[in-house]
Amino acid sequence: MTADGEIRPARAGEADALTSLALRSKAYWGYDAAFMEVVRPILTITEDDLTASPVRVLAAVDEPIGFYRLTGEPPRGELEDLWLEPSAIGRGDGRRLFEHALRTAAGLGFERLTIEGEPNAEGFYRAMGAVRVGERRSPSGRTLALLEVPTQ
Repeated sequence: MTADGEIRPARAGEADALTSLALRSKAYWGYDAAFMEVVRPILTITEDDLTASPVRVLAAVDEPIGFYRLTGEPPRGELEDLWLEPSAIGRGDGRRLFEHALRTAAGLGFERLTIEGEPNAEGFYRAMGAVRVGERRSPSGRTLALLEVPTQ
């Protein structure tokens, strides 16, 4: 069952709420406090991020429960972020956001999106049609899967 909410553009003033959501979502996978401090800068969404690139929010009763962010220049972009409230994981909201991201990207002229996959989310992205194309060293020090997916 998915959330009965709308997917809308992020609003000015939501950066802190989206950062907190991303941190809660990352912590869902059982990472310790030390690791979470290492990734905090990577997961921080700024007000500039909200205007520099497409950020879309899944909101229920006007409360963000998930969001994604696209970066890059067509024809190739990156799905920079896709995060859900832990209570929304496994309900179909991730699929809904991912499919919306593909439609948004296609509408902006992107032909492919690259995804630096959180290890616990790689299976989700592969189930959504993404293909592993390599690895990338993350600023966190880990080597993460690099995936690609066509937007159409």
